[in-house]
Amino acid sequence: MGKNNYSNFTVILPTLNEERSIGKLMEIIARSYEGIKILVVDDNSDDGTEEVVNRAIRRKMNVSLLVPLSKGRLGLTGSVIKGIERSRTEFVIIMDADLQHNPRYIGEIAAALNSGADVAIAVRENVEGWVLYRRIISRMLIIAGNIVLYIRKCQGSADILSGFFGMRRLRFMDVYRKNSHRFVKGGYKILFDFLKCTRKGSISVHEVGYTFDSRKYGASKAGMKQGLLLLKSFLS
Repeated sequence: MGKNNYSNFTVILPTLNEERSIGKLMEIIARSYEGIKILVVDDNSDDGTEEVVNRAIRRKMNVSLLVPLSKGRLGLTGSVIKGIERSRTEFVIIMDADLQHNPRYIGEIAAALNSGADVAIAVRENVEGWVLYRRIISRMLIIAGNIVLYIRKCQGSADILSGFFGMRRLRFMDVYRKNSHRFVKGGYKILFDFLKCTRKGSISVHEVGYTFDSRKYGASKAGMKQGLLLLKSFLS
């Protein structure tokens, strides 16, 4: 890390009450990847997330903050879309801000994109801290989603529900502009929404295996509402 220049990459960090982790994550990314841009898209956090980001901006870190003006909250998918629309680099990398996505894998994702991949997906090969039933549910959802994609002749992946991935920004924007009504804005699986709008074989996909780290701060935002939104995504 650090020996290459990453000025053609923007890391988009959608946040909701990530005060305890966002500062450390930004520091690691900025220190490890020379020239990389960081865009935090905050979904109206109730804590001090925005102030932590603003402090980084005042310190002249290569960080920007976007707080979309909206009633209520956008959800992760809506926040990421806003971030990609705001970005101007050739590539974007999406990751969670709670440190469960280890930033050491940014380099592998970037390398795959620089080598010609349209999309580079971090695939969860191991998940720390998940009980058995959660692992089973996650695996079942991935299988179900891949079946949906196969029937529709769309692009699949070993981890269609990953929240850690990178892509060519203009490729995403082209797909989104043609299929914006199919993206579930309040949901949290934007990668699946992108894949279901992409014909199999029409894009180059590279997969990077990684360990999904245990949660160190905060609580999971997944729940019944998000499950219903995922179902809506499967059916749209």
